[in-house]
Amino acid sequence: MLLLRLGLAVGSLPRLPIPPLLRAQARLSRRRALLLPLSLSSLRPCSSSISTSAAMAAPPVARKVPRELVEHGDVRVDDYYWLRDDARADPTVLAHLGAENNYTAALMSDAKQLEDEIFAEIRGRIKEDDIDAPLRKGQYYYYERTLNGKEYAQHCRRLVPTDGPVTVHDVMPTGPDAPAEHIILDENVKAEGHDYYSIGAFKVSPSGKLVAYAEDTKGDEIYTVFVIDAESGEYVGQPLKGITSDIEWAGDDNLVYITMDDILRPDKVWLHKLGSDQSDDSCLYHEKDDTFSLGLQASESKQYLFVESGSKNTSFIFYLDIPSQSKELVVLTPRVNGIDTTASHRGNHFYIKRRSDEFYNSELVACPLDNVAETTVLLPHRESVKIQDFQLFENHIAIYERENGLPKATVYRLPATVEVVGQLQGGRAIDFVDPAYAVEPESSQFHSNVVRFYYSSMRTPPSVFDYDMDTGVSVLKKIDTVLGGFDASNYVTERKWAAASDGTQIPMTILYRNDMVKLDGSDPMLLYGYGSYEICIDPSFKGSRFSLVDRGFIYVIAHIRGGGEMGRKWYEDGKLLKKTNTFTDFIACAEHLIENKYCSKEKLCINGRSAGGLLMGAVLNMRPDLFKAAVAGVPFVDVLTTMLDPTIPLTTAEWEEWGDPRKEEFYYYMKSYSPVDNVKAQEYPHILVTAGLNDPRVMYSEPAKFVAKLRELKTDDNLLLFKCELGAGHFSKSGRFEKLREDAFTYVFILKALGMTPAKASGKEVEQRQAQL
Repeated sequence: MLLLRLGLAVGSLPRLPIPPLLRAQARLSRRRALLLPLSLSSLRPCSSSISTSAAMAAPPVARKVPRELVEHGDVRVDDYYWLRDDARADPTVLAHLGAENNYTAALMSDAKQLEDEIFAEIRGRIKEDDIDAPLRKGQYYYYERTLNGKEYAQHCRRLVPTDGPVTVHDVMPTGPDAPAEHIILDENVKAEGHDYYSIGAFKVSPSGKLVAYAEDTKGDEIYTVFVIDAESGEYVGQPLKGITSDIEWAGDDNLVYITMDDILRPDKVWLHKLGSDQSDDSCLYHEKDDTFSLGLQASESKQYLFVESGSKNTSFIFYLDIPSQSKELVVLTPRVNGIDTTASHRGNHFYIKRRSDEFYNSELVACPLDNVAETTVLLPHRESVKIQDFQLFENHIAIYERENGLPKATVYRLPATVEVVGQLQGGRAIDFVDPAYAVEPESSQFHSNVVRFYYSSMRTPPSVFDYDMDTGVSVLKKIDTVLGGFDASNYVTERKWAAASDGTQIPMTILYRNDMVKLDGSDPMLLYGYGSYEICIDPSFKGSRFSLVDRGFIYVIAHIRGGGEMGRKWYEDGKLLKKTNTFTDFIACAEHLIENKYCSKEKLCINGRSAGGLLMGAVLNMRPDLFKAAVAGVPFVDVLTTMLDPTIPLTTAEWEEWGDPRKEEFYYYMKSYSPVDNVKAQEYPHILVTAGLNDPRVMYSEPAKFVAKLRELKTDDNLLLFKCELGAGHFSKSGRFEKLREDAFTYVFILKALGMTPAKASGKEVEQRQAQL
């Protein structure tokens, strides 16, 4: 489980947006949301709403306790360092966070009815009783089911009634004559008594008789793993405690898992025999370099487990031979600085994707099991195409790439496993229809010719397709139902480009309702950005967005440097000593949208989470005049102080991302953009900042300090609100409906900042409405 200050990846926990924590969370994030469009006529501007609310409550004032921080002879004075409490138990700190929450609630109280309405809209778009596209594995179809009114999913399966091969036309039978549904695990039952509940992994044993699942009941991403009998639900052995969500079966009797050190760095991989005590488990490898973190992956063939030790720039791989019941890891790819590898297996070959400074967009190679040093290039490095991922099958390989900022997928037939593997030729590309979209591999069956993938766009609901790699036939297995009269034809998606200050063309994806916008500069806009960790923020579907779009908003994603959308160099041009490109790219996108009359400064709102929250803080300091309102979710804003402290989770693993400020060049460069260090006496837009008390990726104290310093120095009377979830972590609340509350609150804040919250009706108006009824 690579913790990023973000939320996704294998290795070290980034300060991210959301998504790649775990694929289970990715599936949750794809789930539903929409309703009947609201007319702008129902929103009467109320310019006095902010000042009226502000008169009701005074903002909390954090006490100042000066603390000198000295590095390279440079002295910084941090008046709010005291807000950091690693134990999250200091009554003074908790009281301050509570006061901030109360202040936020008071100032937003006049919009509570609208928040409830928007929450009802978002929830009303969701088909609450639903199931995922069933996946056939062995003797069963596996799927998740959601129920009306329930926050969490049920993990279910049904017997496959036939021994026929898997095809794209395969359908799980239902009805009275079908095999009975069996609920393996009901998260709603497990979540009882917990304010927070999240399943980070759900792994079925090879025989299908057992299930191992990892649960987090605090939001701190420290998991407990339970093994249960898949039929009876009874526990098998004792739980494994204090581990990551990275778990894999090594046969039916053994689990492989990863634990973390004191700074939550995944550093040890263990082999656990069912029925034994955790204290007796064998440590297979201990990564002592604190810039590296461990991750686990099973080959599609299920014959090998791969243990990856990786930093932001280098990774190397061990493997565990499962059929041999080996208890020792074997080196597959050596540790070479600057070489990054991932691997899988088929037949008598390992398949390896590797990247270096020379082949920076990656190449794909194969090597015999008995001579891993003898490699054959299957797909060479290309200047304009980045190899993102690959899936192996008994007779095929599916390659996921990126070209010109968009994902693409191509399938190739492979020779028989006993034959020599050569360069891939004659691939079949899968076609996609939207001008901008998201594509991700889904779990597929190794012994089949069917590859399953996820597809969506900003106007196309999440869809799961099965694709026949021999015939090219694609079958839609599931498209999420969007209730409330949603019609994709009402919406337009566009792909536009903005020129950065150095001439680089920055892609943007734009969504709006074609019958509501004027495109004359008068439309309100929400501009989203991230731009870190080589994460691709592809334009996928999010139902809650339509509560703004159906109110006349234009929604835009800026695919700025620091992300991975345009290849490896796109990432490298937005990190380390080039990090400010991320911020100036975002500003260039905003200016382009204003110049081309998509919006105006008076209607432009911005949003970013985690490392995207750093983006928000930086551009607010650089160009506060450009925006009307900003939302910084769990923002990584105290960059310099955090990256100077190796006791904070992620710091050591991320020196290759942000730089090591113990070196003078990086120190002064990071100081030039670190949001907390650059707050100054100037006017700022309306700002909402959020945090999670148990967040292991971005400590709650970073946004708390940012808000305290803004309150001290800003010269305007605009809203500055801070909301800290006291029972959650980086990803806010855990329930699928609870999460929607955050979107509803954010949108109401934006509407309030723009003066678009409904004015209270006068007594005469109320009488007139009653008369009409």
